[in-house]
Amino acid sequence: MHGLNPQQQAAVVHLGSPLLVLAGAGSGKTRVITQKIAWLIRQAGHEAKNIAAITFTNKAAREMRERAGQLLSKEEAKGLTVATFHTLGLNILKQEVKKLGYKPGFSILDAQDSDLVLRELALKADIAEADDIRWQVSRWKNDFLSPEQVMQQATDELSQRAAQLYEQYQRQIKAYNAVDFDDLIVLPVQLFQQYPEVLERWQRRLRYLLVDEYQDTNACQYQLIRQLAGVSGALTTVGDDDQSIYAWRGARPENILQLQRDYPHLKVIKLEQNYRSTQRILDSANYLIGHNPHSFEKKLWSTLGEGEPILIMPCRSVEHEAEKVVGEIMKRHFRERADYKDFAILYRGNHQSRTFETLLRQQNIPYQITGGTSFFERTEVKDILAYLRLISNPNDDAAFLRVINTPRREIGTSTLEKLGDYAHERNNSLFVCAQELAFAERVSPKSRQRLEHFTAWLNQLIELNQTEAPAKVVQRIITDIHYEDWLLQNSSSPNMAEKRMDNVHEVVDWVHKLYEDGLGKESLAEIVAHMSLVDLLERNSEETEQNAVTLMTLHGAKGLEFPYVFLIGAEEEILPHLHSMDEAGIQEERRLAYVGITRAQKHLTISYAKTRSRYGEKMACDPSRFLAELPEEHLEWQDRQVSTPEQRQETARAYIASLKDLLG
Repeated sequence: MHGLNPQQQAAVVHLGSPLLVLAGAGSGKTRVITQKIAWLIRQAGHEAKNIAAITFTNKAAREMRERAGQLLSKEEAKGLTVATFHTLGLNILKQEVKKLGYKPGFSILDAQDSDLVLRELALKADIAEADDIRWQVSRWKNDFLSPEQVMQQATDELSQRAAQLYEQYQRQIKAYNAVDFDDLIVLPVQLFQQYPEVLERWQRRLRYLLVDEYQDTNACQYQLIRQLAGVSGALTTVGDDDQSIYAWRGARPENILQLQRDYPHLKVIKLEQNYRSTQRILDSANYLIGHNPHSFEKKLWSTLGEGEPILIMPCRSVEHEAEKVVGEIMKRHFRERADYKDFAILYRGNHQSRTFETLLRQQNIPYQITGGTSFFERTEVKDILAYLRLISNPNDDAAFLRVINTPRREIGTSTLEKLGDYAHERNNSLFVCAQELAFAERVSPKSRQRLEHFTAWLNQLIELNQTEAPAKVVQRIITDIHYEDWLLQNSSSPNMAEKRMDNVHEVVDWVHKLYEDGLGKESLAEIVAHMSLVDLLERNSEETEQNAVTLMTLHGAKGLEFPYVFLIGAEEEILPHLHSMDEAGIQEERRLAYVGITRAQKHLTISYAKTRSRYGEKMACDPSRFLAELPEEHLEWQDRQVSTPEQRQETARAYIASLKDLLG
């Protein structure tokens, strides 16, 4: 308990009723969760194996696990579950999936796979609007709506056809013995509804739940928590309704209110002391978010001093904005001896980074863009994983279609169409049907020979997987298909082919490491499921900390902090976004601005452009309404500054002093 403030201590020791910890930005919530885990084990008589801490990203789970490991001995922490919602869902499914009619070794489809299945079905059903269907299906699942419920709610022909597509999609992927990302939550909730004895078993296993980032839960995740916590509600939830910025992903900040309705004895503790930012930054954030309606009022405060005013920089154009921001970074780097990694440029949309990248490169300032292409989104990585998915689950048609001509085996589209039709008639997988005599009669001798060669080779690998370590199976695939040669033929340069091959070797290393970590008990199917999940839960390639300026979206910045923050593009139709102009949308955009402001530790600069090019034309821009919602006494407008001769002299003296320091 040493070093915890009174509210943090109260949250740690509270037992006997469900607890909601309203944790403001930078108020030490992770510390509260990890200290509570230690307290439950050491003081409250809980065993680690009966406690689950649940969060949203692998990064957050990893940090929590490390912090808990520093507080507890290995023996005390044995069996503790620290996992993301989806990892917990996967663990439940792995043990119970037969009850839902799936076979062990099911595949997890990523967004591309799901998209492909839905597009094929939309094509057959003659539905042109297939682009938004995957998002719609995902939203239905997040809201825990079955195809039957969606059909009942359908009011016109288009929504009826979308509901039919949803129903066909679920049937199709189940035939593949596959689940998608959302199913990792939906299926456990269905399982617990249908089999109370299974739910009881899991309730006995997980007797205390701690849920992080509670404001980001969707309807389905809330159901899962409610089921596991049971009537007694042995539960601590930690969240901040002011930082709920994922409505587009199905998050429901109203789940905080729902908790109060479902558990009338809910205890609420507010964490308002901020350990990150100066008081001026916090007063401005409090004032801004005060324009949103609140169920629970809270005001962040700090003992870190008043700090500098927030600098507001109006700029002529986007290019001028980049010049001024980069100029400020150079000035502070030089004058205050700040490292480049102390600076972050935050924006509403990825497209805003380009002008800044160009200028940073010109000035030789190192930078990193976080939230770029995930390692697992790279073509070569997806190719190898598709082979592994197919070997561990031969019913995975999506994987079969990805690998059949990678590298090219000259198995044409007409052969694959015939195979698809035949598999549909037989109600079996493509891999099984490709080996049937009745199908062989439908295609030319050449196509038959190529398919036979491919399926015979796959059968050898399936057998090899029974006896050899998974890393050997992967290595064998790469060698047999001459994948390195294939990359050389299909890359822009030998150097690029080499980089791509390095990624393939990293997959082999991952498979080996996961096998070793599981003490050789993990099957290839489990390793592939684990890797698919890491992919879907963000594993960006830039995980190593560099001494570089960070460029990232406001959504990506949540949970992070930087001494110097530049919040750019504070204009109407950018922040708030053009597509979020209704009341609920504006409130969420305001929360997004609040998240941006509260990332800053020492200094915050907010900039906007007065003109911006759109569709080749220069358009005038209005400053964001959120600027007018900040307290004037904490702002310093750059275009309203008139520096006195004394201030100019002081600046010159500071530069000369820095220069002398620099030259030793």
